[in-house]
Formats: sequence, structure tokens, C-alpha cells
Amino acid sequence: MENEFSENTPLVDLSSEQEGGQKGSPGVWRFTLDILETIVLSLLLFLAINAISARIRVDGYSMEPTLLNGEFVIVNKLAYTFGEPSLGDVIVFHYPRDPKQEYIKRVIGLAGDEVKILNGQVMVNGNSINEPYISAPPRYESEWIVPADSLFVLGDNRNNSSDSHNWGPVPMENVIGKALFVYWPPQQWGLIEHPIAASAAP
Repeated sequence: MENEFSENTPLVDLSSEQEGGQKGSPGVWRFTLDILETIVLSLLLFLAINAISARIRVDGYSMEPTLLNGEFVIVNKLAYTFGEPSLGDVIVFHYPRDPKQEYIKRVIGLAGDEVKILNGQVMVNGNSINEPYISAPPRYESEWIVPADSLFVLGDNRNNSSDSHNWGPVPMENVIGKALFVYWPPQQWGLIEHPIAASAAP
């Protein structure tokens, strides 16, 4: 029987066509896998950042001139996991009377301290403290003993601040962390000063 194919009849390589039909599939899967890896890594990074820090917006004028209304602040949530609060620290905490609210104030007294305000001067354990960060001396007078596991906090805008002189100390369990850095608006970028309230003889 005569061969149906002549020498000039082109031959088709079916194996090449099959390979060509599958070409590109590994690339699609690789691209999809890269996207999924990026999403997972981004999520893990987001969770890690949230575990060690918080971002809060300053609402109100109680911390002027240190912090202004509308500024955004980075908070170190691990500051007191590995360390202790110090006088002068600016902290963020859940308001004791309504834990849904977050307040930002400055630490003036630690557990066991005696805080006394008299004649516009703040005294801790009988010693006056230097406070270059306040807007004006307080016009109120009183004295307090800070309970165990608590902090006594005041706003830097002493006469326009709802703080421990109104509603008492902040339990340590309410503390979210230490305010570190103003990141918005850009013109206000910078570290938040935490000067140690230097004691002097009364």
C-alpha cells in the first residue's frame, strides 16, 4: 500500500503542542503563591507591630504645650512589661471610670508616693519637683497617697485637665504604654520628652 505521506508533507510535533498548551501554568501558580506569601507576611508584620505598639490621637488640650490637639502618637506597649514607670513619663491608659476611653497624661507619683500641691507647686514625698513642661502652675491644692500598683497622673495643662487630682490614681492594669513619638502632622514630628522630675529640697 502506498504511503499517504510524501517527503514534502510537513510533520506536526504533537508533544510540542501539548507542552505549549501547558506552558505558563507554573508561572501563574508562582505569581499566586507570591501574592499569598506577601499577604501573610504583611498580616504577621501588622500583628507584630500592634503587639508592641499602638497609635493614638490626642483629643483635647490637657497635655499642652507638650502635645497638641489632633496630633498622632506612637505608644510603646511593652515599656512597662520589661521596665518600671518613672516620674515624668507620658503614658496612655484606659480611663478608670470608663475603660473604653483612652487618656494620655504625665506620671507625677508612683505607688506609695505622697503627692501634695500647694501654692502652685507640686511636691512628691516632701520635695518640690521641677516641671519645665507645664503650661502654668496649678491653681488647686490638695494631697494624696498613691496606692499600691497605681500611678498618679496630671496633664501638663494643669488647669484644663481631667486627671488624678479629679478622679484619683490610675491602676497599673489600665496602663496601655509609654508615649514615645509624635508622627503626625509632619511638622510636629519628634520624640516626646520624658524629663525626670528632678527633686529639690522644699
